[in-house]
Amino acid sequence: MAVEQKMVTVYIMGEPQLVPEGSTIIMAWEYAGFQLKKGLGCREGFCGACATVYREKGDYKLKGGLACQTVVSEGMSLVQIPYVPAERPRYNLAELKPDINTFKELFPTIFRCVACNTCSKACPQDIKVMDYIQQLKRGDIAAAASTSFDCIRCGLCALRCPADIVQFNAATLAQRLYGKYLAKPSPELADRLQEIADGKYDAEIEELNNMGHDDLVKKYYSREMKIR
Repeated sequence: MAVEQKMVTVYIMGEPQLVPEGSTIIMAWEYAGFQLKKGLGCREGFCGACATVYREKGDYKLKGGLACQTVVSEGMSLVQIPYVPAERPRYNLAELKPDINTFKELFPTIFRCVACNTCSKACPQDIKVMDYIQQLKRGDIAAAASTSFDCIRCGLCALRCPADIVQFNAATLAQRLYGKYLAKPSPELADRLQEIADGKYDAEIEELNNMGHDDLVKKYYSREMKIR
């Protein structure tokens, strides 16, 4: 005997929709008949494209999360955010110095941080966003690059920030400055780049280019994983 699927009511763009219990927000949107063309990417929590704002029934707090990971609940109200308007200054990395003055010039808003920690609470990756902003204010770019390493640029920190700081773009600059100027040279990286230049992997790359979608997926998920 088939078990009847339990349904819950969620409000998508203010309209009630019945969706299966246990659905992620993306699954709920699609079950309700929406064709998502923006605000959708890897579906596995890596790309940051599916930033979502939602409110749970009976809770006054407005929350944020990734639609591919957040599970719906009865009475939840939600809306997708395909893009968070954010300041992204143009710069030439080769002309910058890895010091606090670079951030004073390109990201002066970080010095408006009031340490409310709203950004950290909004982060679906549990990154200590406020901490790396404080590190940047002190000029500790290496620490900020490390603290923000797992950022997927979903934009939820900037969306919730009362000081209008674009934290994730500042983190990107910190990581770029660290990689170019502060990170210790890696002999292994130099060796690998030389191997690539010598054509060591040309045959494997050609094989991947000619491989069908299903075979690529199978190869990707059967690869050897190294946990850092």
